[in-house]
Amino acid sequence: MRRSFTFLLRPTSKQAAALAACPEDHRTLYNAALEHRRTAYAKAGVSVRYSDQSAELNQHRPVRGGVKTISVKREGRRWYVVLSCDEVPAEPLPRAGAVAGIDMGLAWLVTTSDGVHVANPRHLVASADRLAAAQRDLAAKKRGSRRRRKAVASVAALHAKARRQRLDTAHKAALALVREYDMIVHEDLRIANMTRSASGTIAAPGRNVAAKAGLDRSILDAGWGVFLTILARKAESAGRELIAVNPAGTSRTCARCGHCAKENRLTQASFACTACGHAAHADVNAAINILRAGLALRNAAQAA
Repeated sequence: MRRSFTFLLRPTSKQAAALAACPEDHRTLYNAALEHRRTAYAKAGVSVRYSDQSAELNQHRPVRGGVKTISVKREGRRWYVVLSCDEVPAEPLPRAGAVAGIDMGLAWLVTTSDGVHVANPRHLVASADRLAAAQRDLAAKKRGSRRRRKAVASVAALHAKARRQRLDTAHKAALALVREYDMIVHEDLRIANMTRSASGTIAAPGRNVAAKAGLDRSILDAGWGVFLTILARKAESAGRELIAVNPAGTSRTCARCGHCAKENRLTQASFACTACGHAAHADVNAAINILRAGLALRNAAQAA
């Protein structure tokens, strides 16, 4: 049995204006569609069907799976419709015949065990001057004023642009990895813990707070969490295997002899084993260790 229920809405004046605009938009669209059908038949003898016109109004890319929920959200001046779909078909890629470990960093977003580096564009740093100017402009505006609201929107727009750029970088990097490798091993990073404030308390104040805050900003700007989330989704869709391993010791352990010491890591980019003399790019060395840890976990799971 299907039943209809009618509820009274009590919108604000702005909401009422927006609701009033909807019927006018619908009327304009209907009249335009009707004129289109009439003109097509009168001048070309062609009957345009409703389904043809409806198809012209679709979202700009196809929707896969069954739509379960639809939500609309706003980011700054942009509006988005979000479709939550079930039973989205996977798109497995052909086997690549290769596996890789990846090391996350700040100088490079990703470094693979094959020695490939993926750049970290530092989107927030790139817009730092404009963002600082926009924030100074915001601080000078009177609270509650129209100019302050405009300044708030300008700051939000700069942050939103950096966020979109970060997402774009993550999507492209993750897609390249799932195309190249059948199995990808990454560090099981606890980013929320890594970026936790070091300010401490009044009784026990933190140390090197400014330096820690700068590191936190760099980690968040690099978007490690966003990248790993997108990588997991793309790997699942492509039928790739993704393994997370404990990162402890991977940056200090020699990939050739297994010697682990903090003295092995000379600089951020240089690794030189104090036991066997093996030298390599520090991130590549770490990525090799990460790959081996992942292979060991997979072998243990298969043996069990």
